[in-house]
Amino acid sequence: MLVDRRTPALLLAVLYALSGALCLVSAARPLHADSPLGLLWAVAVIGLGGGAVIWLLRERMRGWLLHAAVGLAGALAALLAWRSATAVGIVGLGPVLIALGLYAAHFFDLAAARAHAAVLVVLATAGAIAAPPEGFLAPWAAAMVSLLAITEAQGRLSRNLRRAATTDPLTGISNRRAWQAEATRHVARAARTGEPLSVALLDLDHFKAVNDREGHSAGDALLQDLAARWSARLRQADLLGRYGGDEFVLCLPATDAAGAREILQQLEATHPFTWSVGVATAEPGDTLDSLLARADADLYQQKRSGRTA
Repeated sequence: MLVDRRTPALLLAVLYALSGALCLVSAARPLHADSPLGLLWAVAVIGLGGGAVIWLLRERMRGWLLHAAVGLAGALAALLAWRSATAVGIVGLGPVLIALGLYAAHFFDLAAARAHAAVLVVLATAGAIAAPPEGFLAPWAAAMVSLLAITEAQGRLSRNLRRAATTDPLTGISNRRAWQAEATRHVARAARTGEPLSVALLDLDHFKAVNDREGHSAGDALLQDLAARWSARLRQADLLGRYGGDEFVLCLPATDAAGAREILQQLEATHPFTWSVGVATAEPGDTLDSLLARADADLYQQKRSGRTA
């Protein structure tokens, strides 16, 4: 699903802060005479302090920092398992590990979530086995199996939700919302680096006549065929999206006006059905909205003049 950069950082900050608070309580009121007070105090400081830092940096948290923070939390949990004085203390770490697995499954891709879950299980189990207490293996095994199963289930669900939220169900390309989010990032990058960028609006000519003459299934098949052929011809960095109805939109990074026209000519050769196009190339101060407005104006001019692709 589409989330802004702050959401995963804020939730991770909450997880860190809660874990730190629990360690703080355990250090202040230990349940066993041999409880690792020094470690509990240290983890409490790391949890509370780390949560505050993540919250402060929520606007600038990169993906690798989130992965590192989850890895650090798992390592600390494994260390607590190793130094636990009771079997209850070891098993009590299970919910923390499951929460980390759920977090990874929700915000990371499925492969990364699986890797995080596997590392959590290996590290925490190694720490638990090395700990002095006994009699925890059965509940611990249940917790670790739950961690792996819940991470897998949530990861698959999140993947399906992300696909549904970002993909046009008919053509399989980006939907309007996903295209705008990614294109906005491309425009911002072009503004920072000074590289050219072009945006194109593609509107199919007389598409309604296809639906009226041959039926909506024929119109759907035409949209699917065009999207597939265009996608096969475009470069990997190019971003094609369905803007609505019979309109498509195209973001072309590192492409000036001449380059955009050349790419559009290549797309024209992929299918005999005609379409009109409006193109806008980024200028200083442009936003995605201003680029789309100029492309739309150019499209309108092309249609008035009777020129099509």
